[in-house]
Amino acid sequence: MHNSITDIEGIKVGHASDLKGYTGCTVILCEKGMVCGIDIRGSASGTRQVDALSVNHIVEQVHAILLCGGSSFGLDATAGVMRYLEERGIGFDVGVAKIPICPTAVIFDLAFGDPRARPTADMGYEACMNAGVIVQEGSVGAGTGATVGKLFELPRAMKGGLGTSSIIMPDGLIVAALVVVNAFGDIIDNITGKIIAGARIAPDKMEFADTVKCLKQGFRKRQFGLTNTTLAVVATNACFNKKEITKVAQMAQAGLIKTISPVHTTFDGDLVFAISVGDRDADINNVGVLSDFVIAEAVKRAVKKADGFGIVPAFKDIRKGWKTR
Repeated sequence: MHNSITDIEGIKVGHASDLKGYTGCTVILCEKGMVCGIDIRGSASGTRQVDALSVNHIVEQVHAILLCGGSSFGLDATAGVMRYLEERGIGFDVGVAKIPICPTAVIFDLAFGDPRARPTADMGYEACMNAGVIVQEGSVGAGTGATVGKLFELPRAMKGGLGTSSIIMPDGLIVAALVVVNAFGDIIDNITGKIIAGARIAPDKMEFADTVKCLKQGFRKRQFGLTNTTLAVVATNACFNKKEITKVAQMAQAGLIKTISPVHTTFDGDLVFAISVGDRDADINNVGVLSDFVIAEAVKRAVKKADGFGIVPAFKDIRKGWKTR
């Protein structure tokens, strides 16, 4: 097992990364189909085809989930995933064609790299071609340009990224998560309660400002920005319908609440996809609690494995010091 979302049979993950423009996309593929729900808590989300996840929608399964940088421009990468699936005859059968169902969500990373660099349809296709069971973490795919702790904008922020985690129960139940961490708030170690990445007191200092403390003292973010959003996907090999898996997505939000502070702000588009792949019998509440755990672990792994590319410091720079470049 890989301690990743791909520990669930049938799921593959692929990245496409632009290391010049500092953006990218990540696809979660399940070509046999998966039941999917969503819970959106942030106020600035950017999505495509999430209407198919409504319990009232005729579509029962999705075939991929795409997470992208590039803000709304990045939604174009979905076309590449759909092309990949269509070539393989995978999709919702409408008689004259099979239409791949690929819910997509984006983060805003335009300020970190080149604002003209966005994930394209070709990158969506490339991510599918790269899909496998080994999941690279950190500043890769949709996490390439992710940042955290942006109360004082990018010069005093730190690097976010992409992380994954899983838990396997003795009875064979698996719950796993993949998270792209691009938060307005600070990242908290939910075991120690300490900040591990976030807003800093000065561009050349590694001391944390503590975003919540600053807000409590009356500091206001003067300029509204959509530079944030944490995207999470939680998966299980338990068998759930749309209504049930949507409840899992709601409960899984607790993992973000425990590790991002503040979370679900007006500056964030935070959301959780939840997917059911398998036929195991399981209790919704048990899976919801495990989802909370694996999301929290994936958030921490995302920042601990991140690379700041010399633009902003990453977690790994804390001990060795940071000098502006």
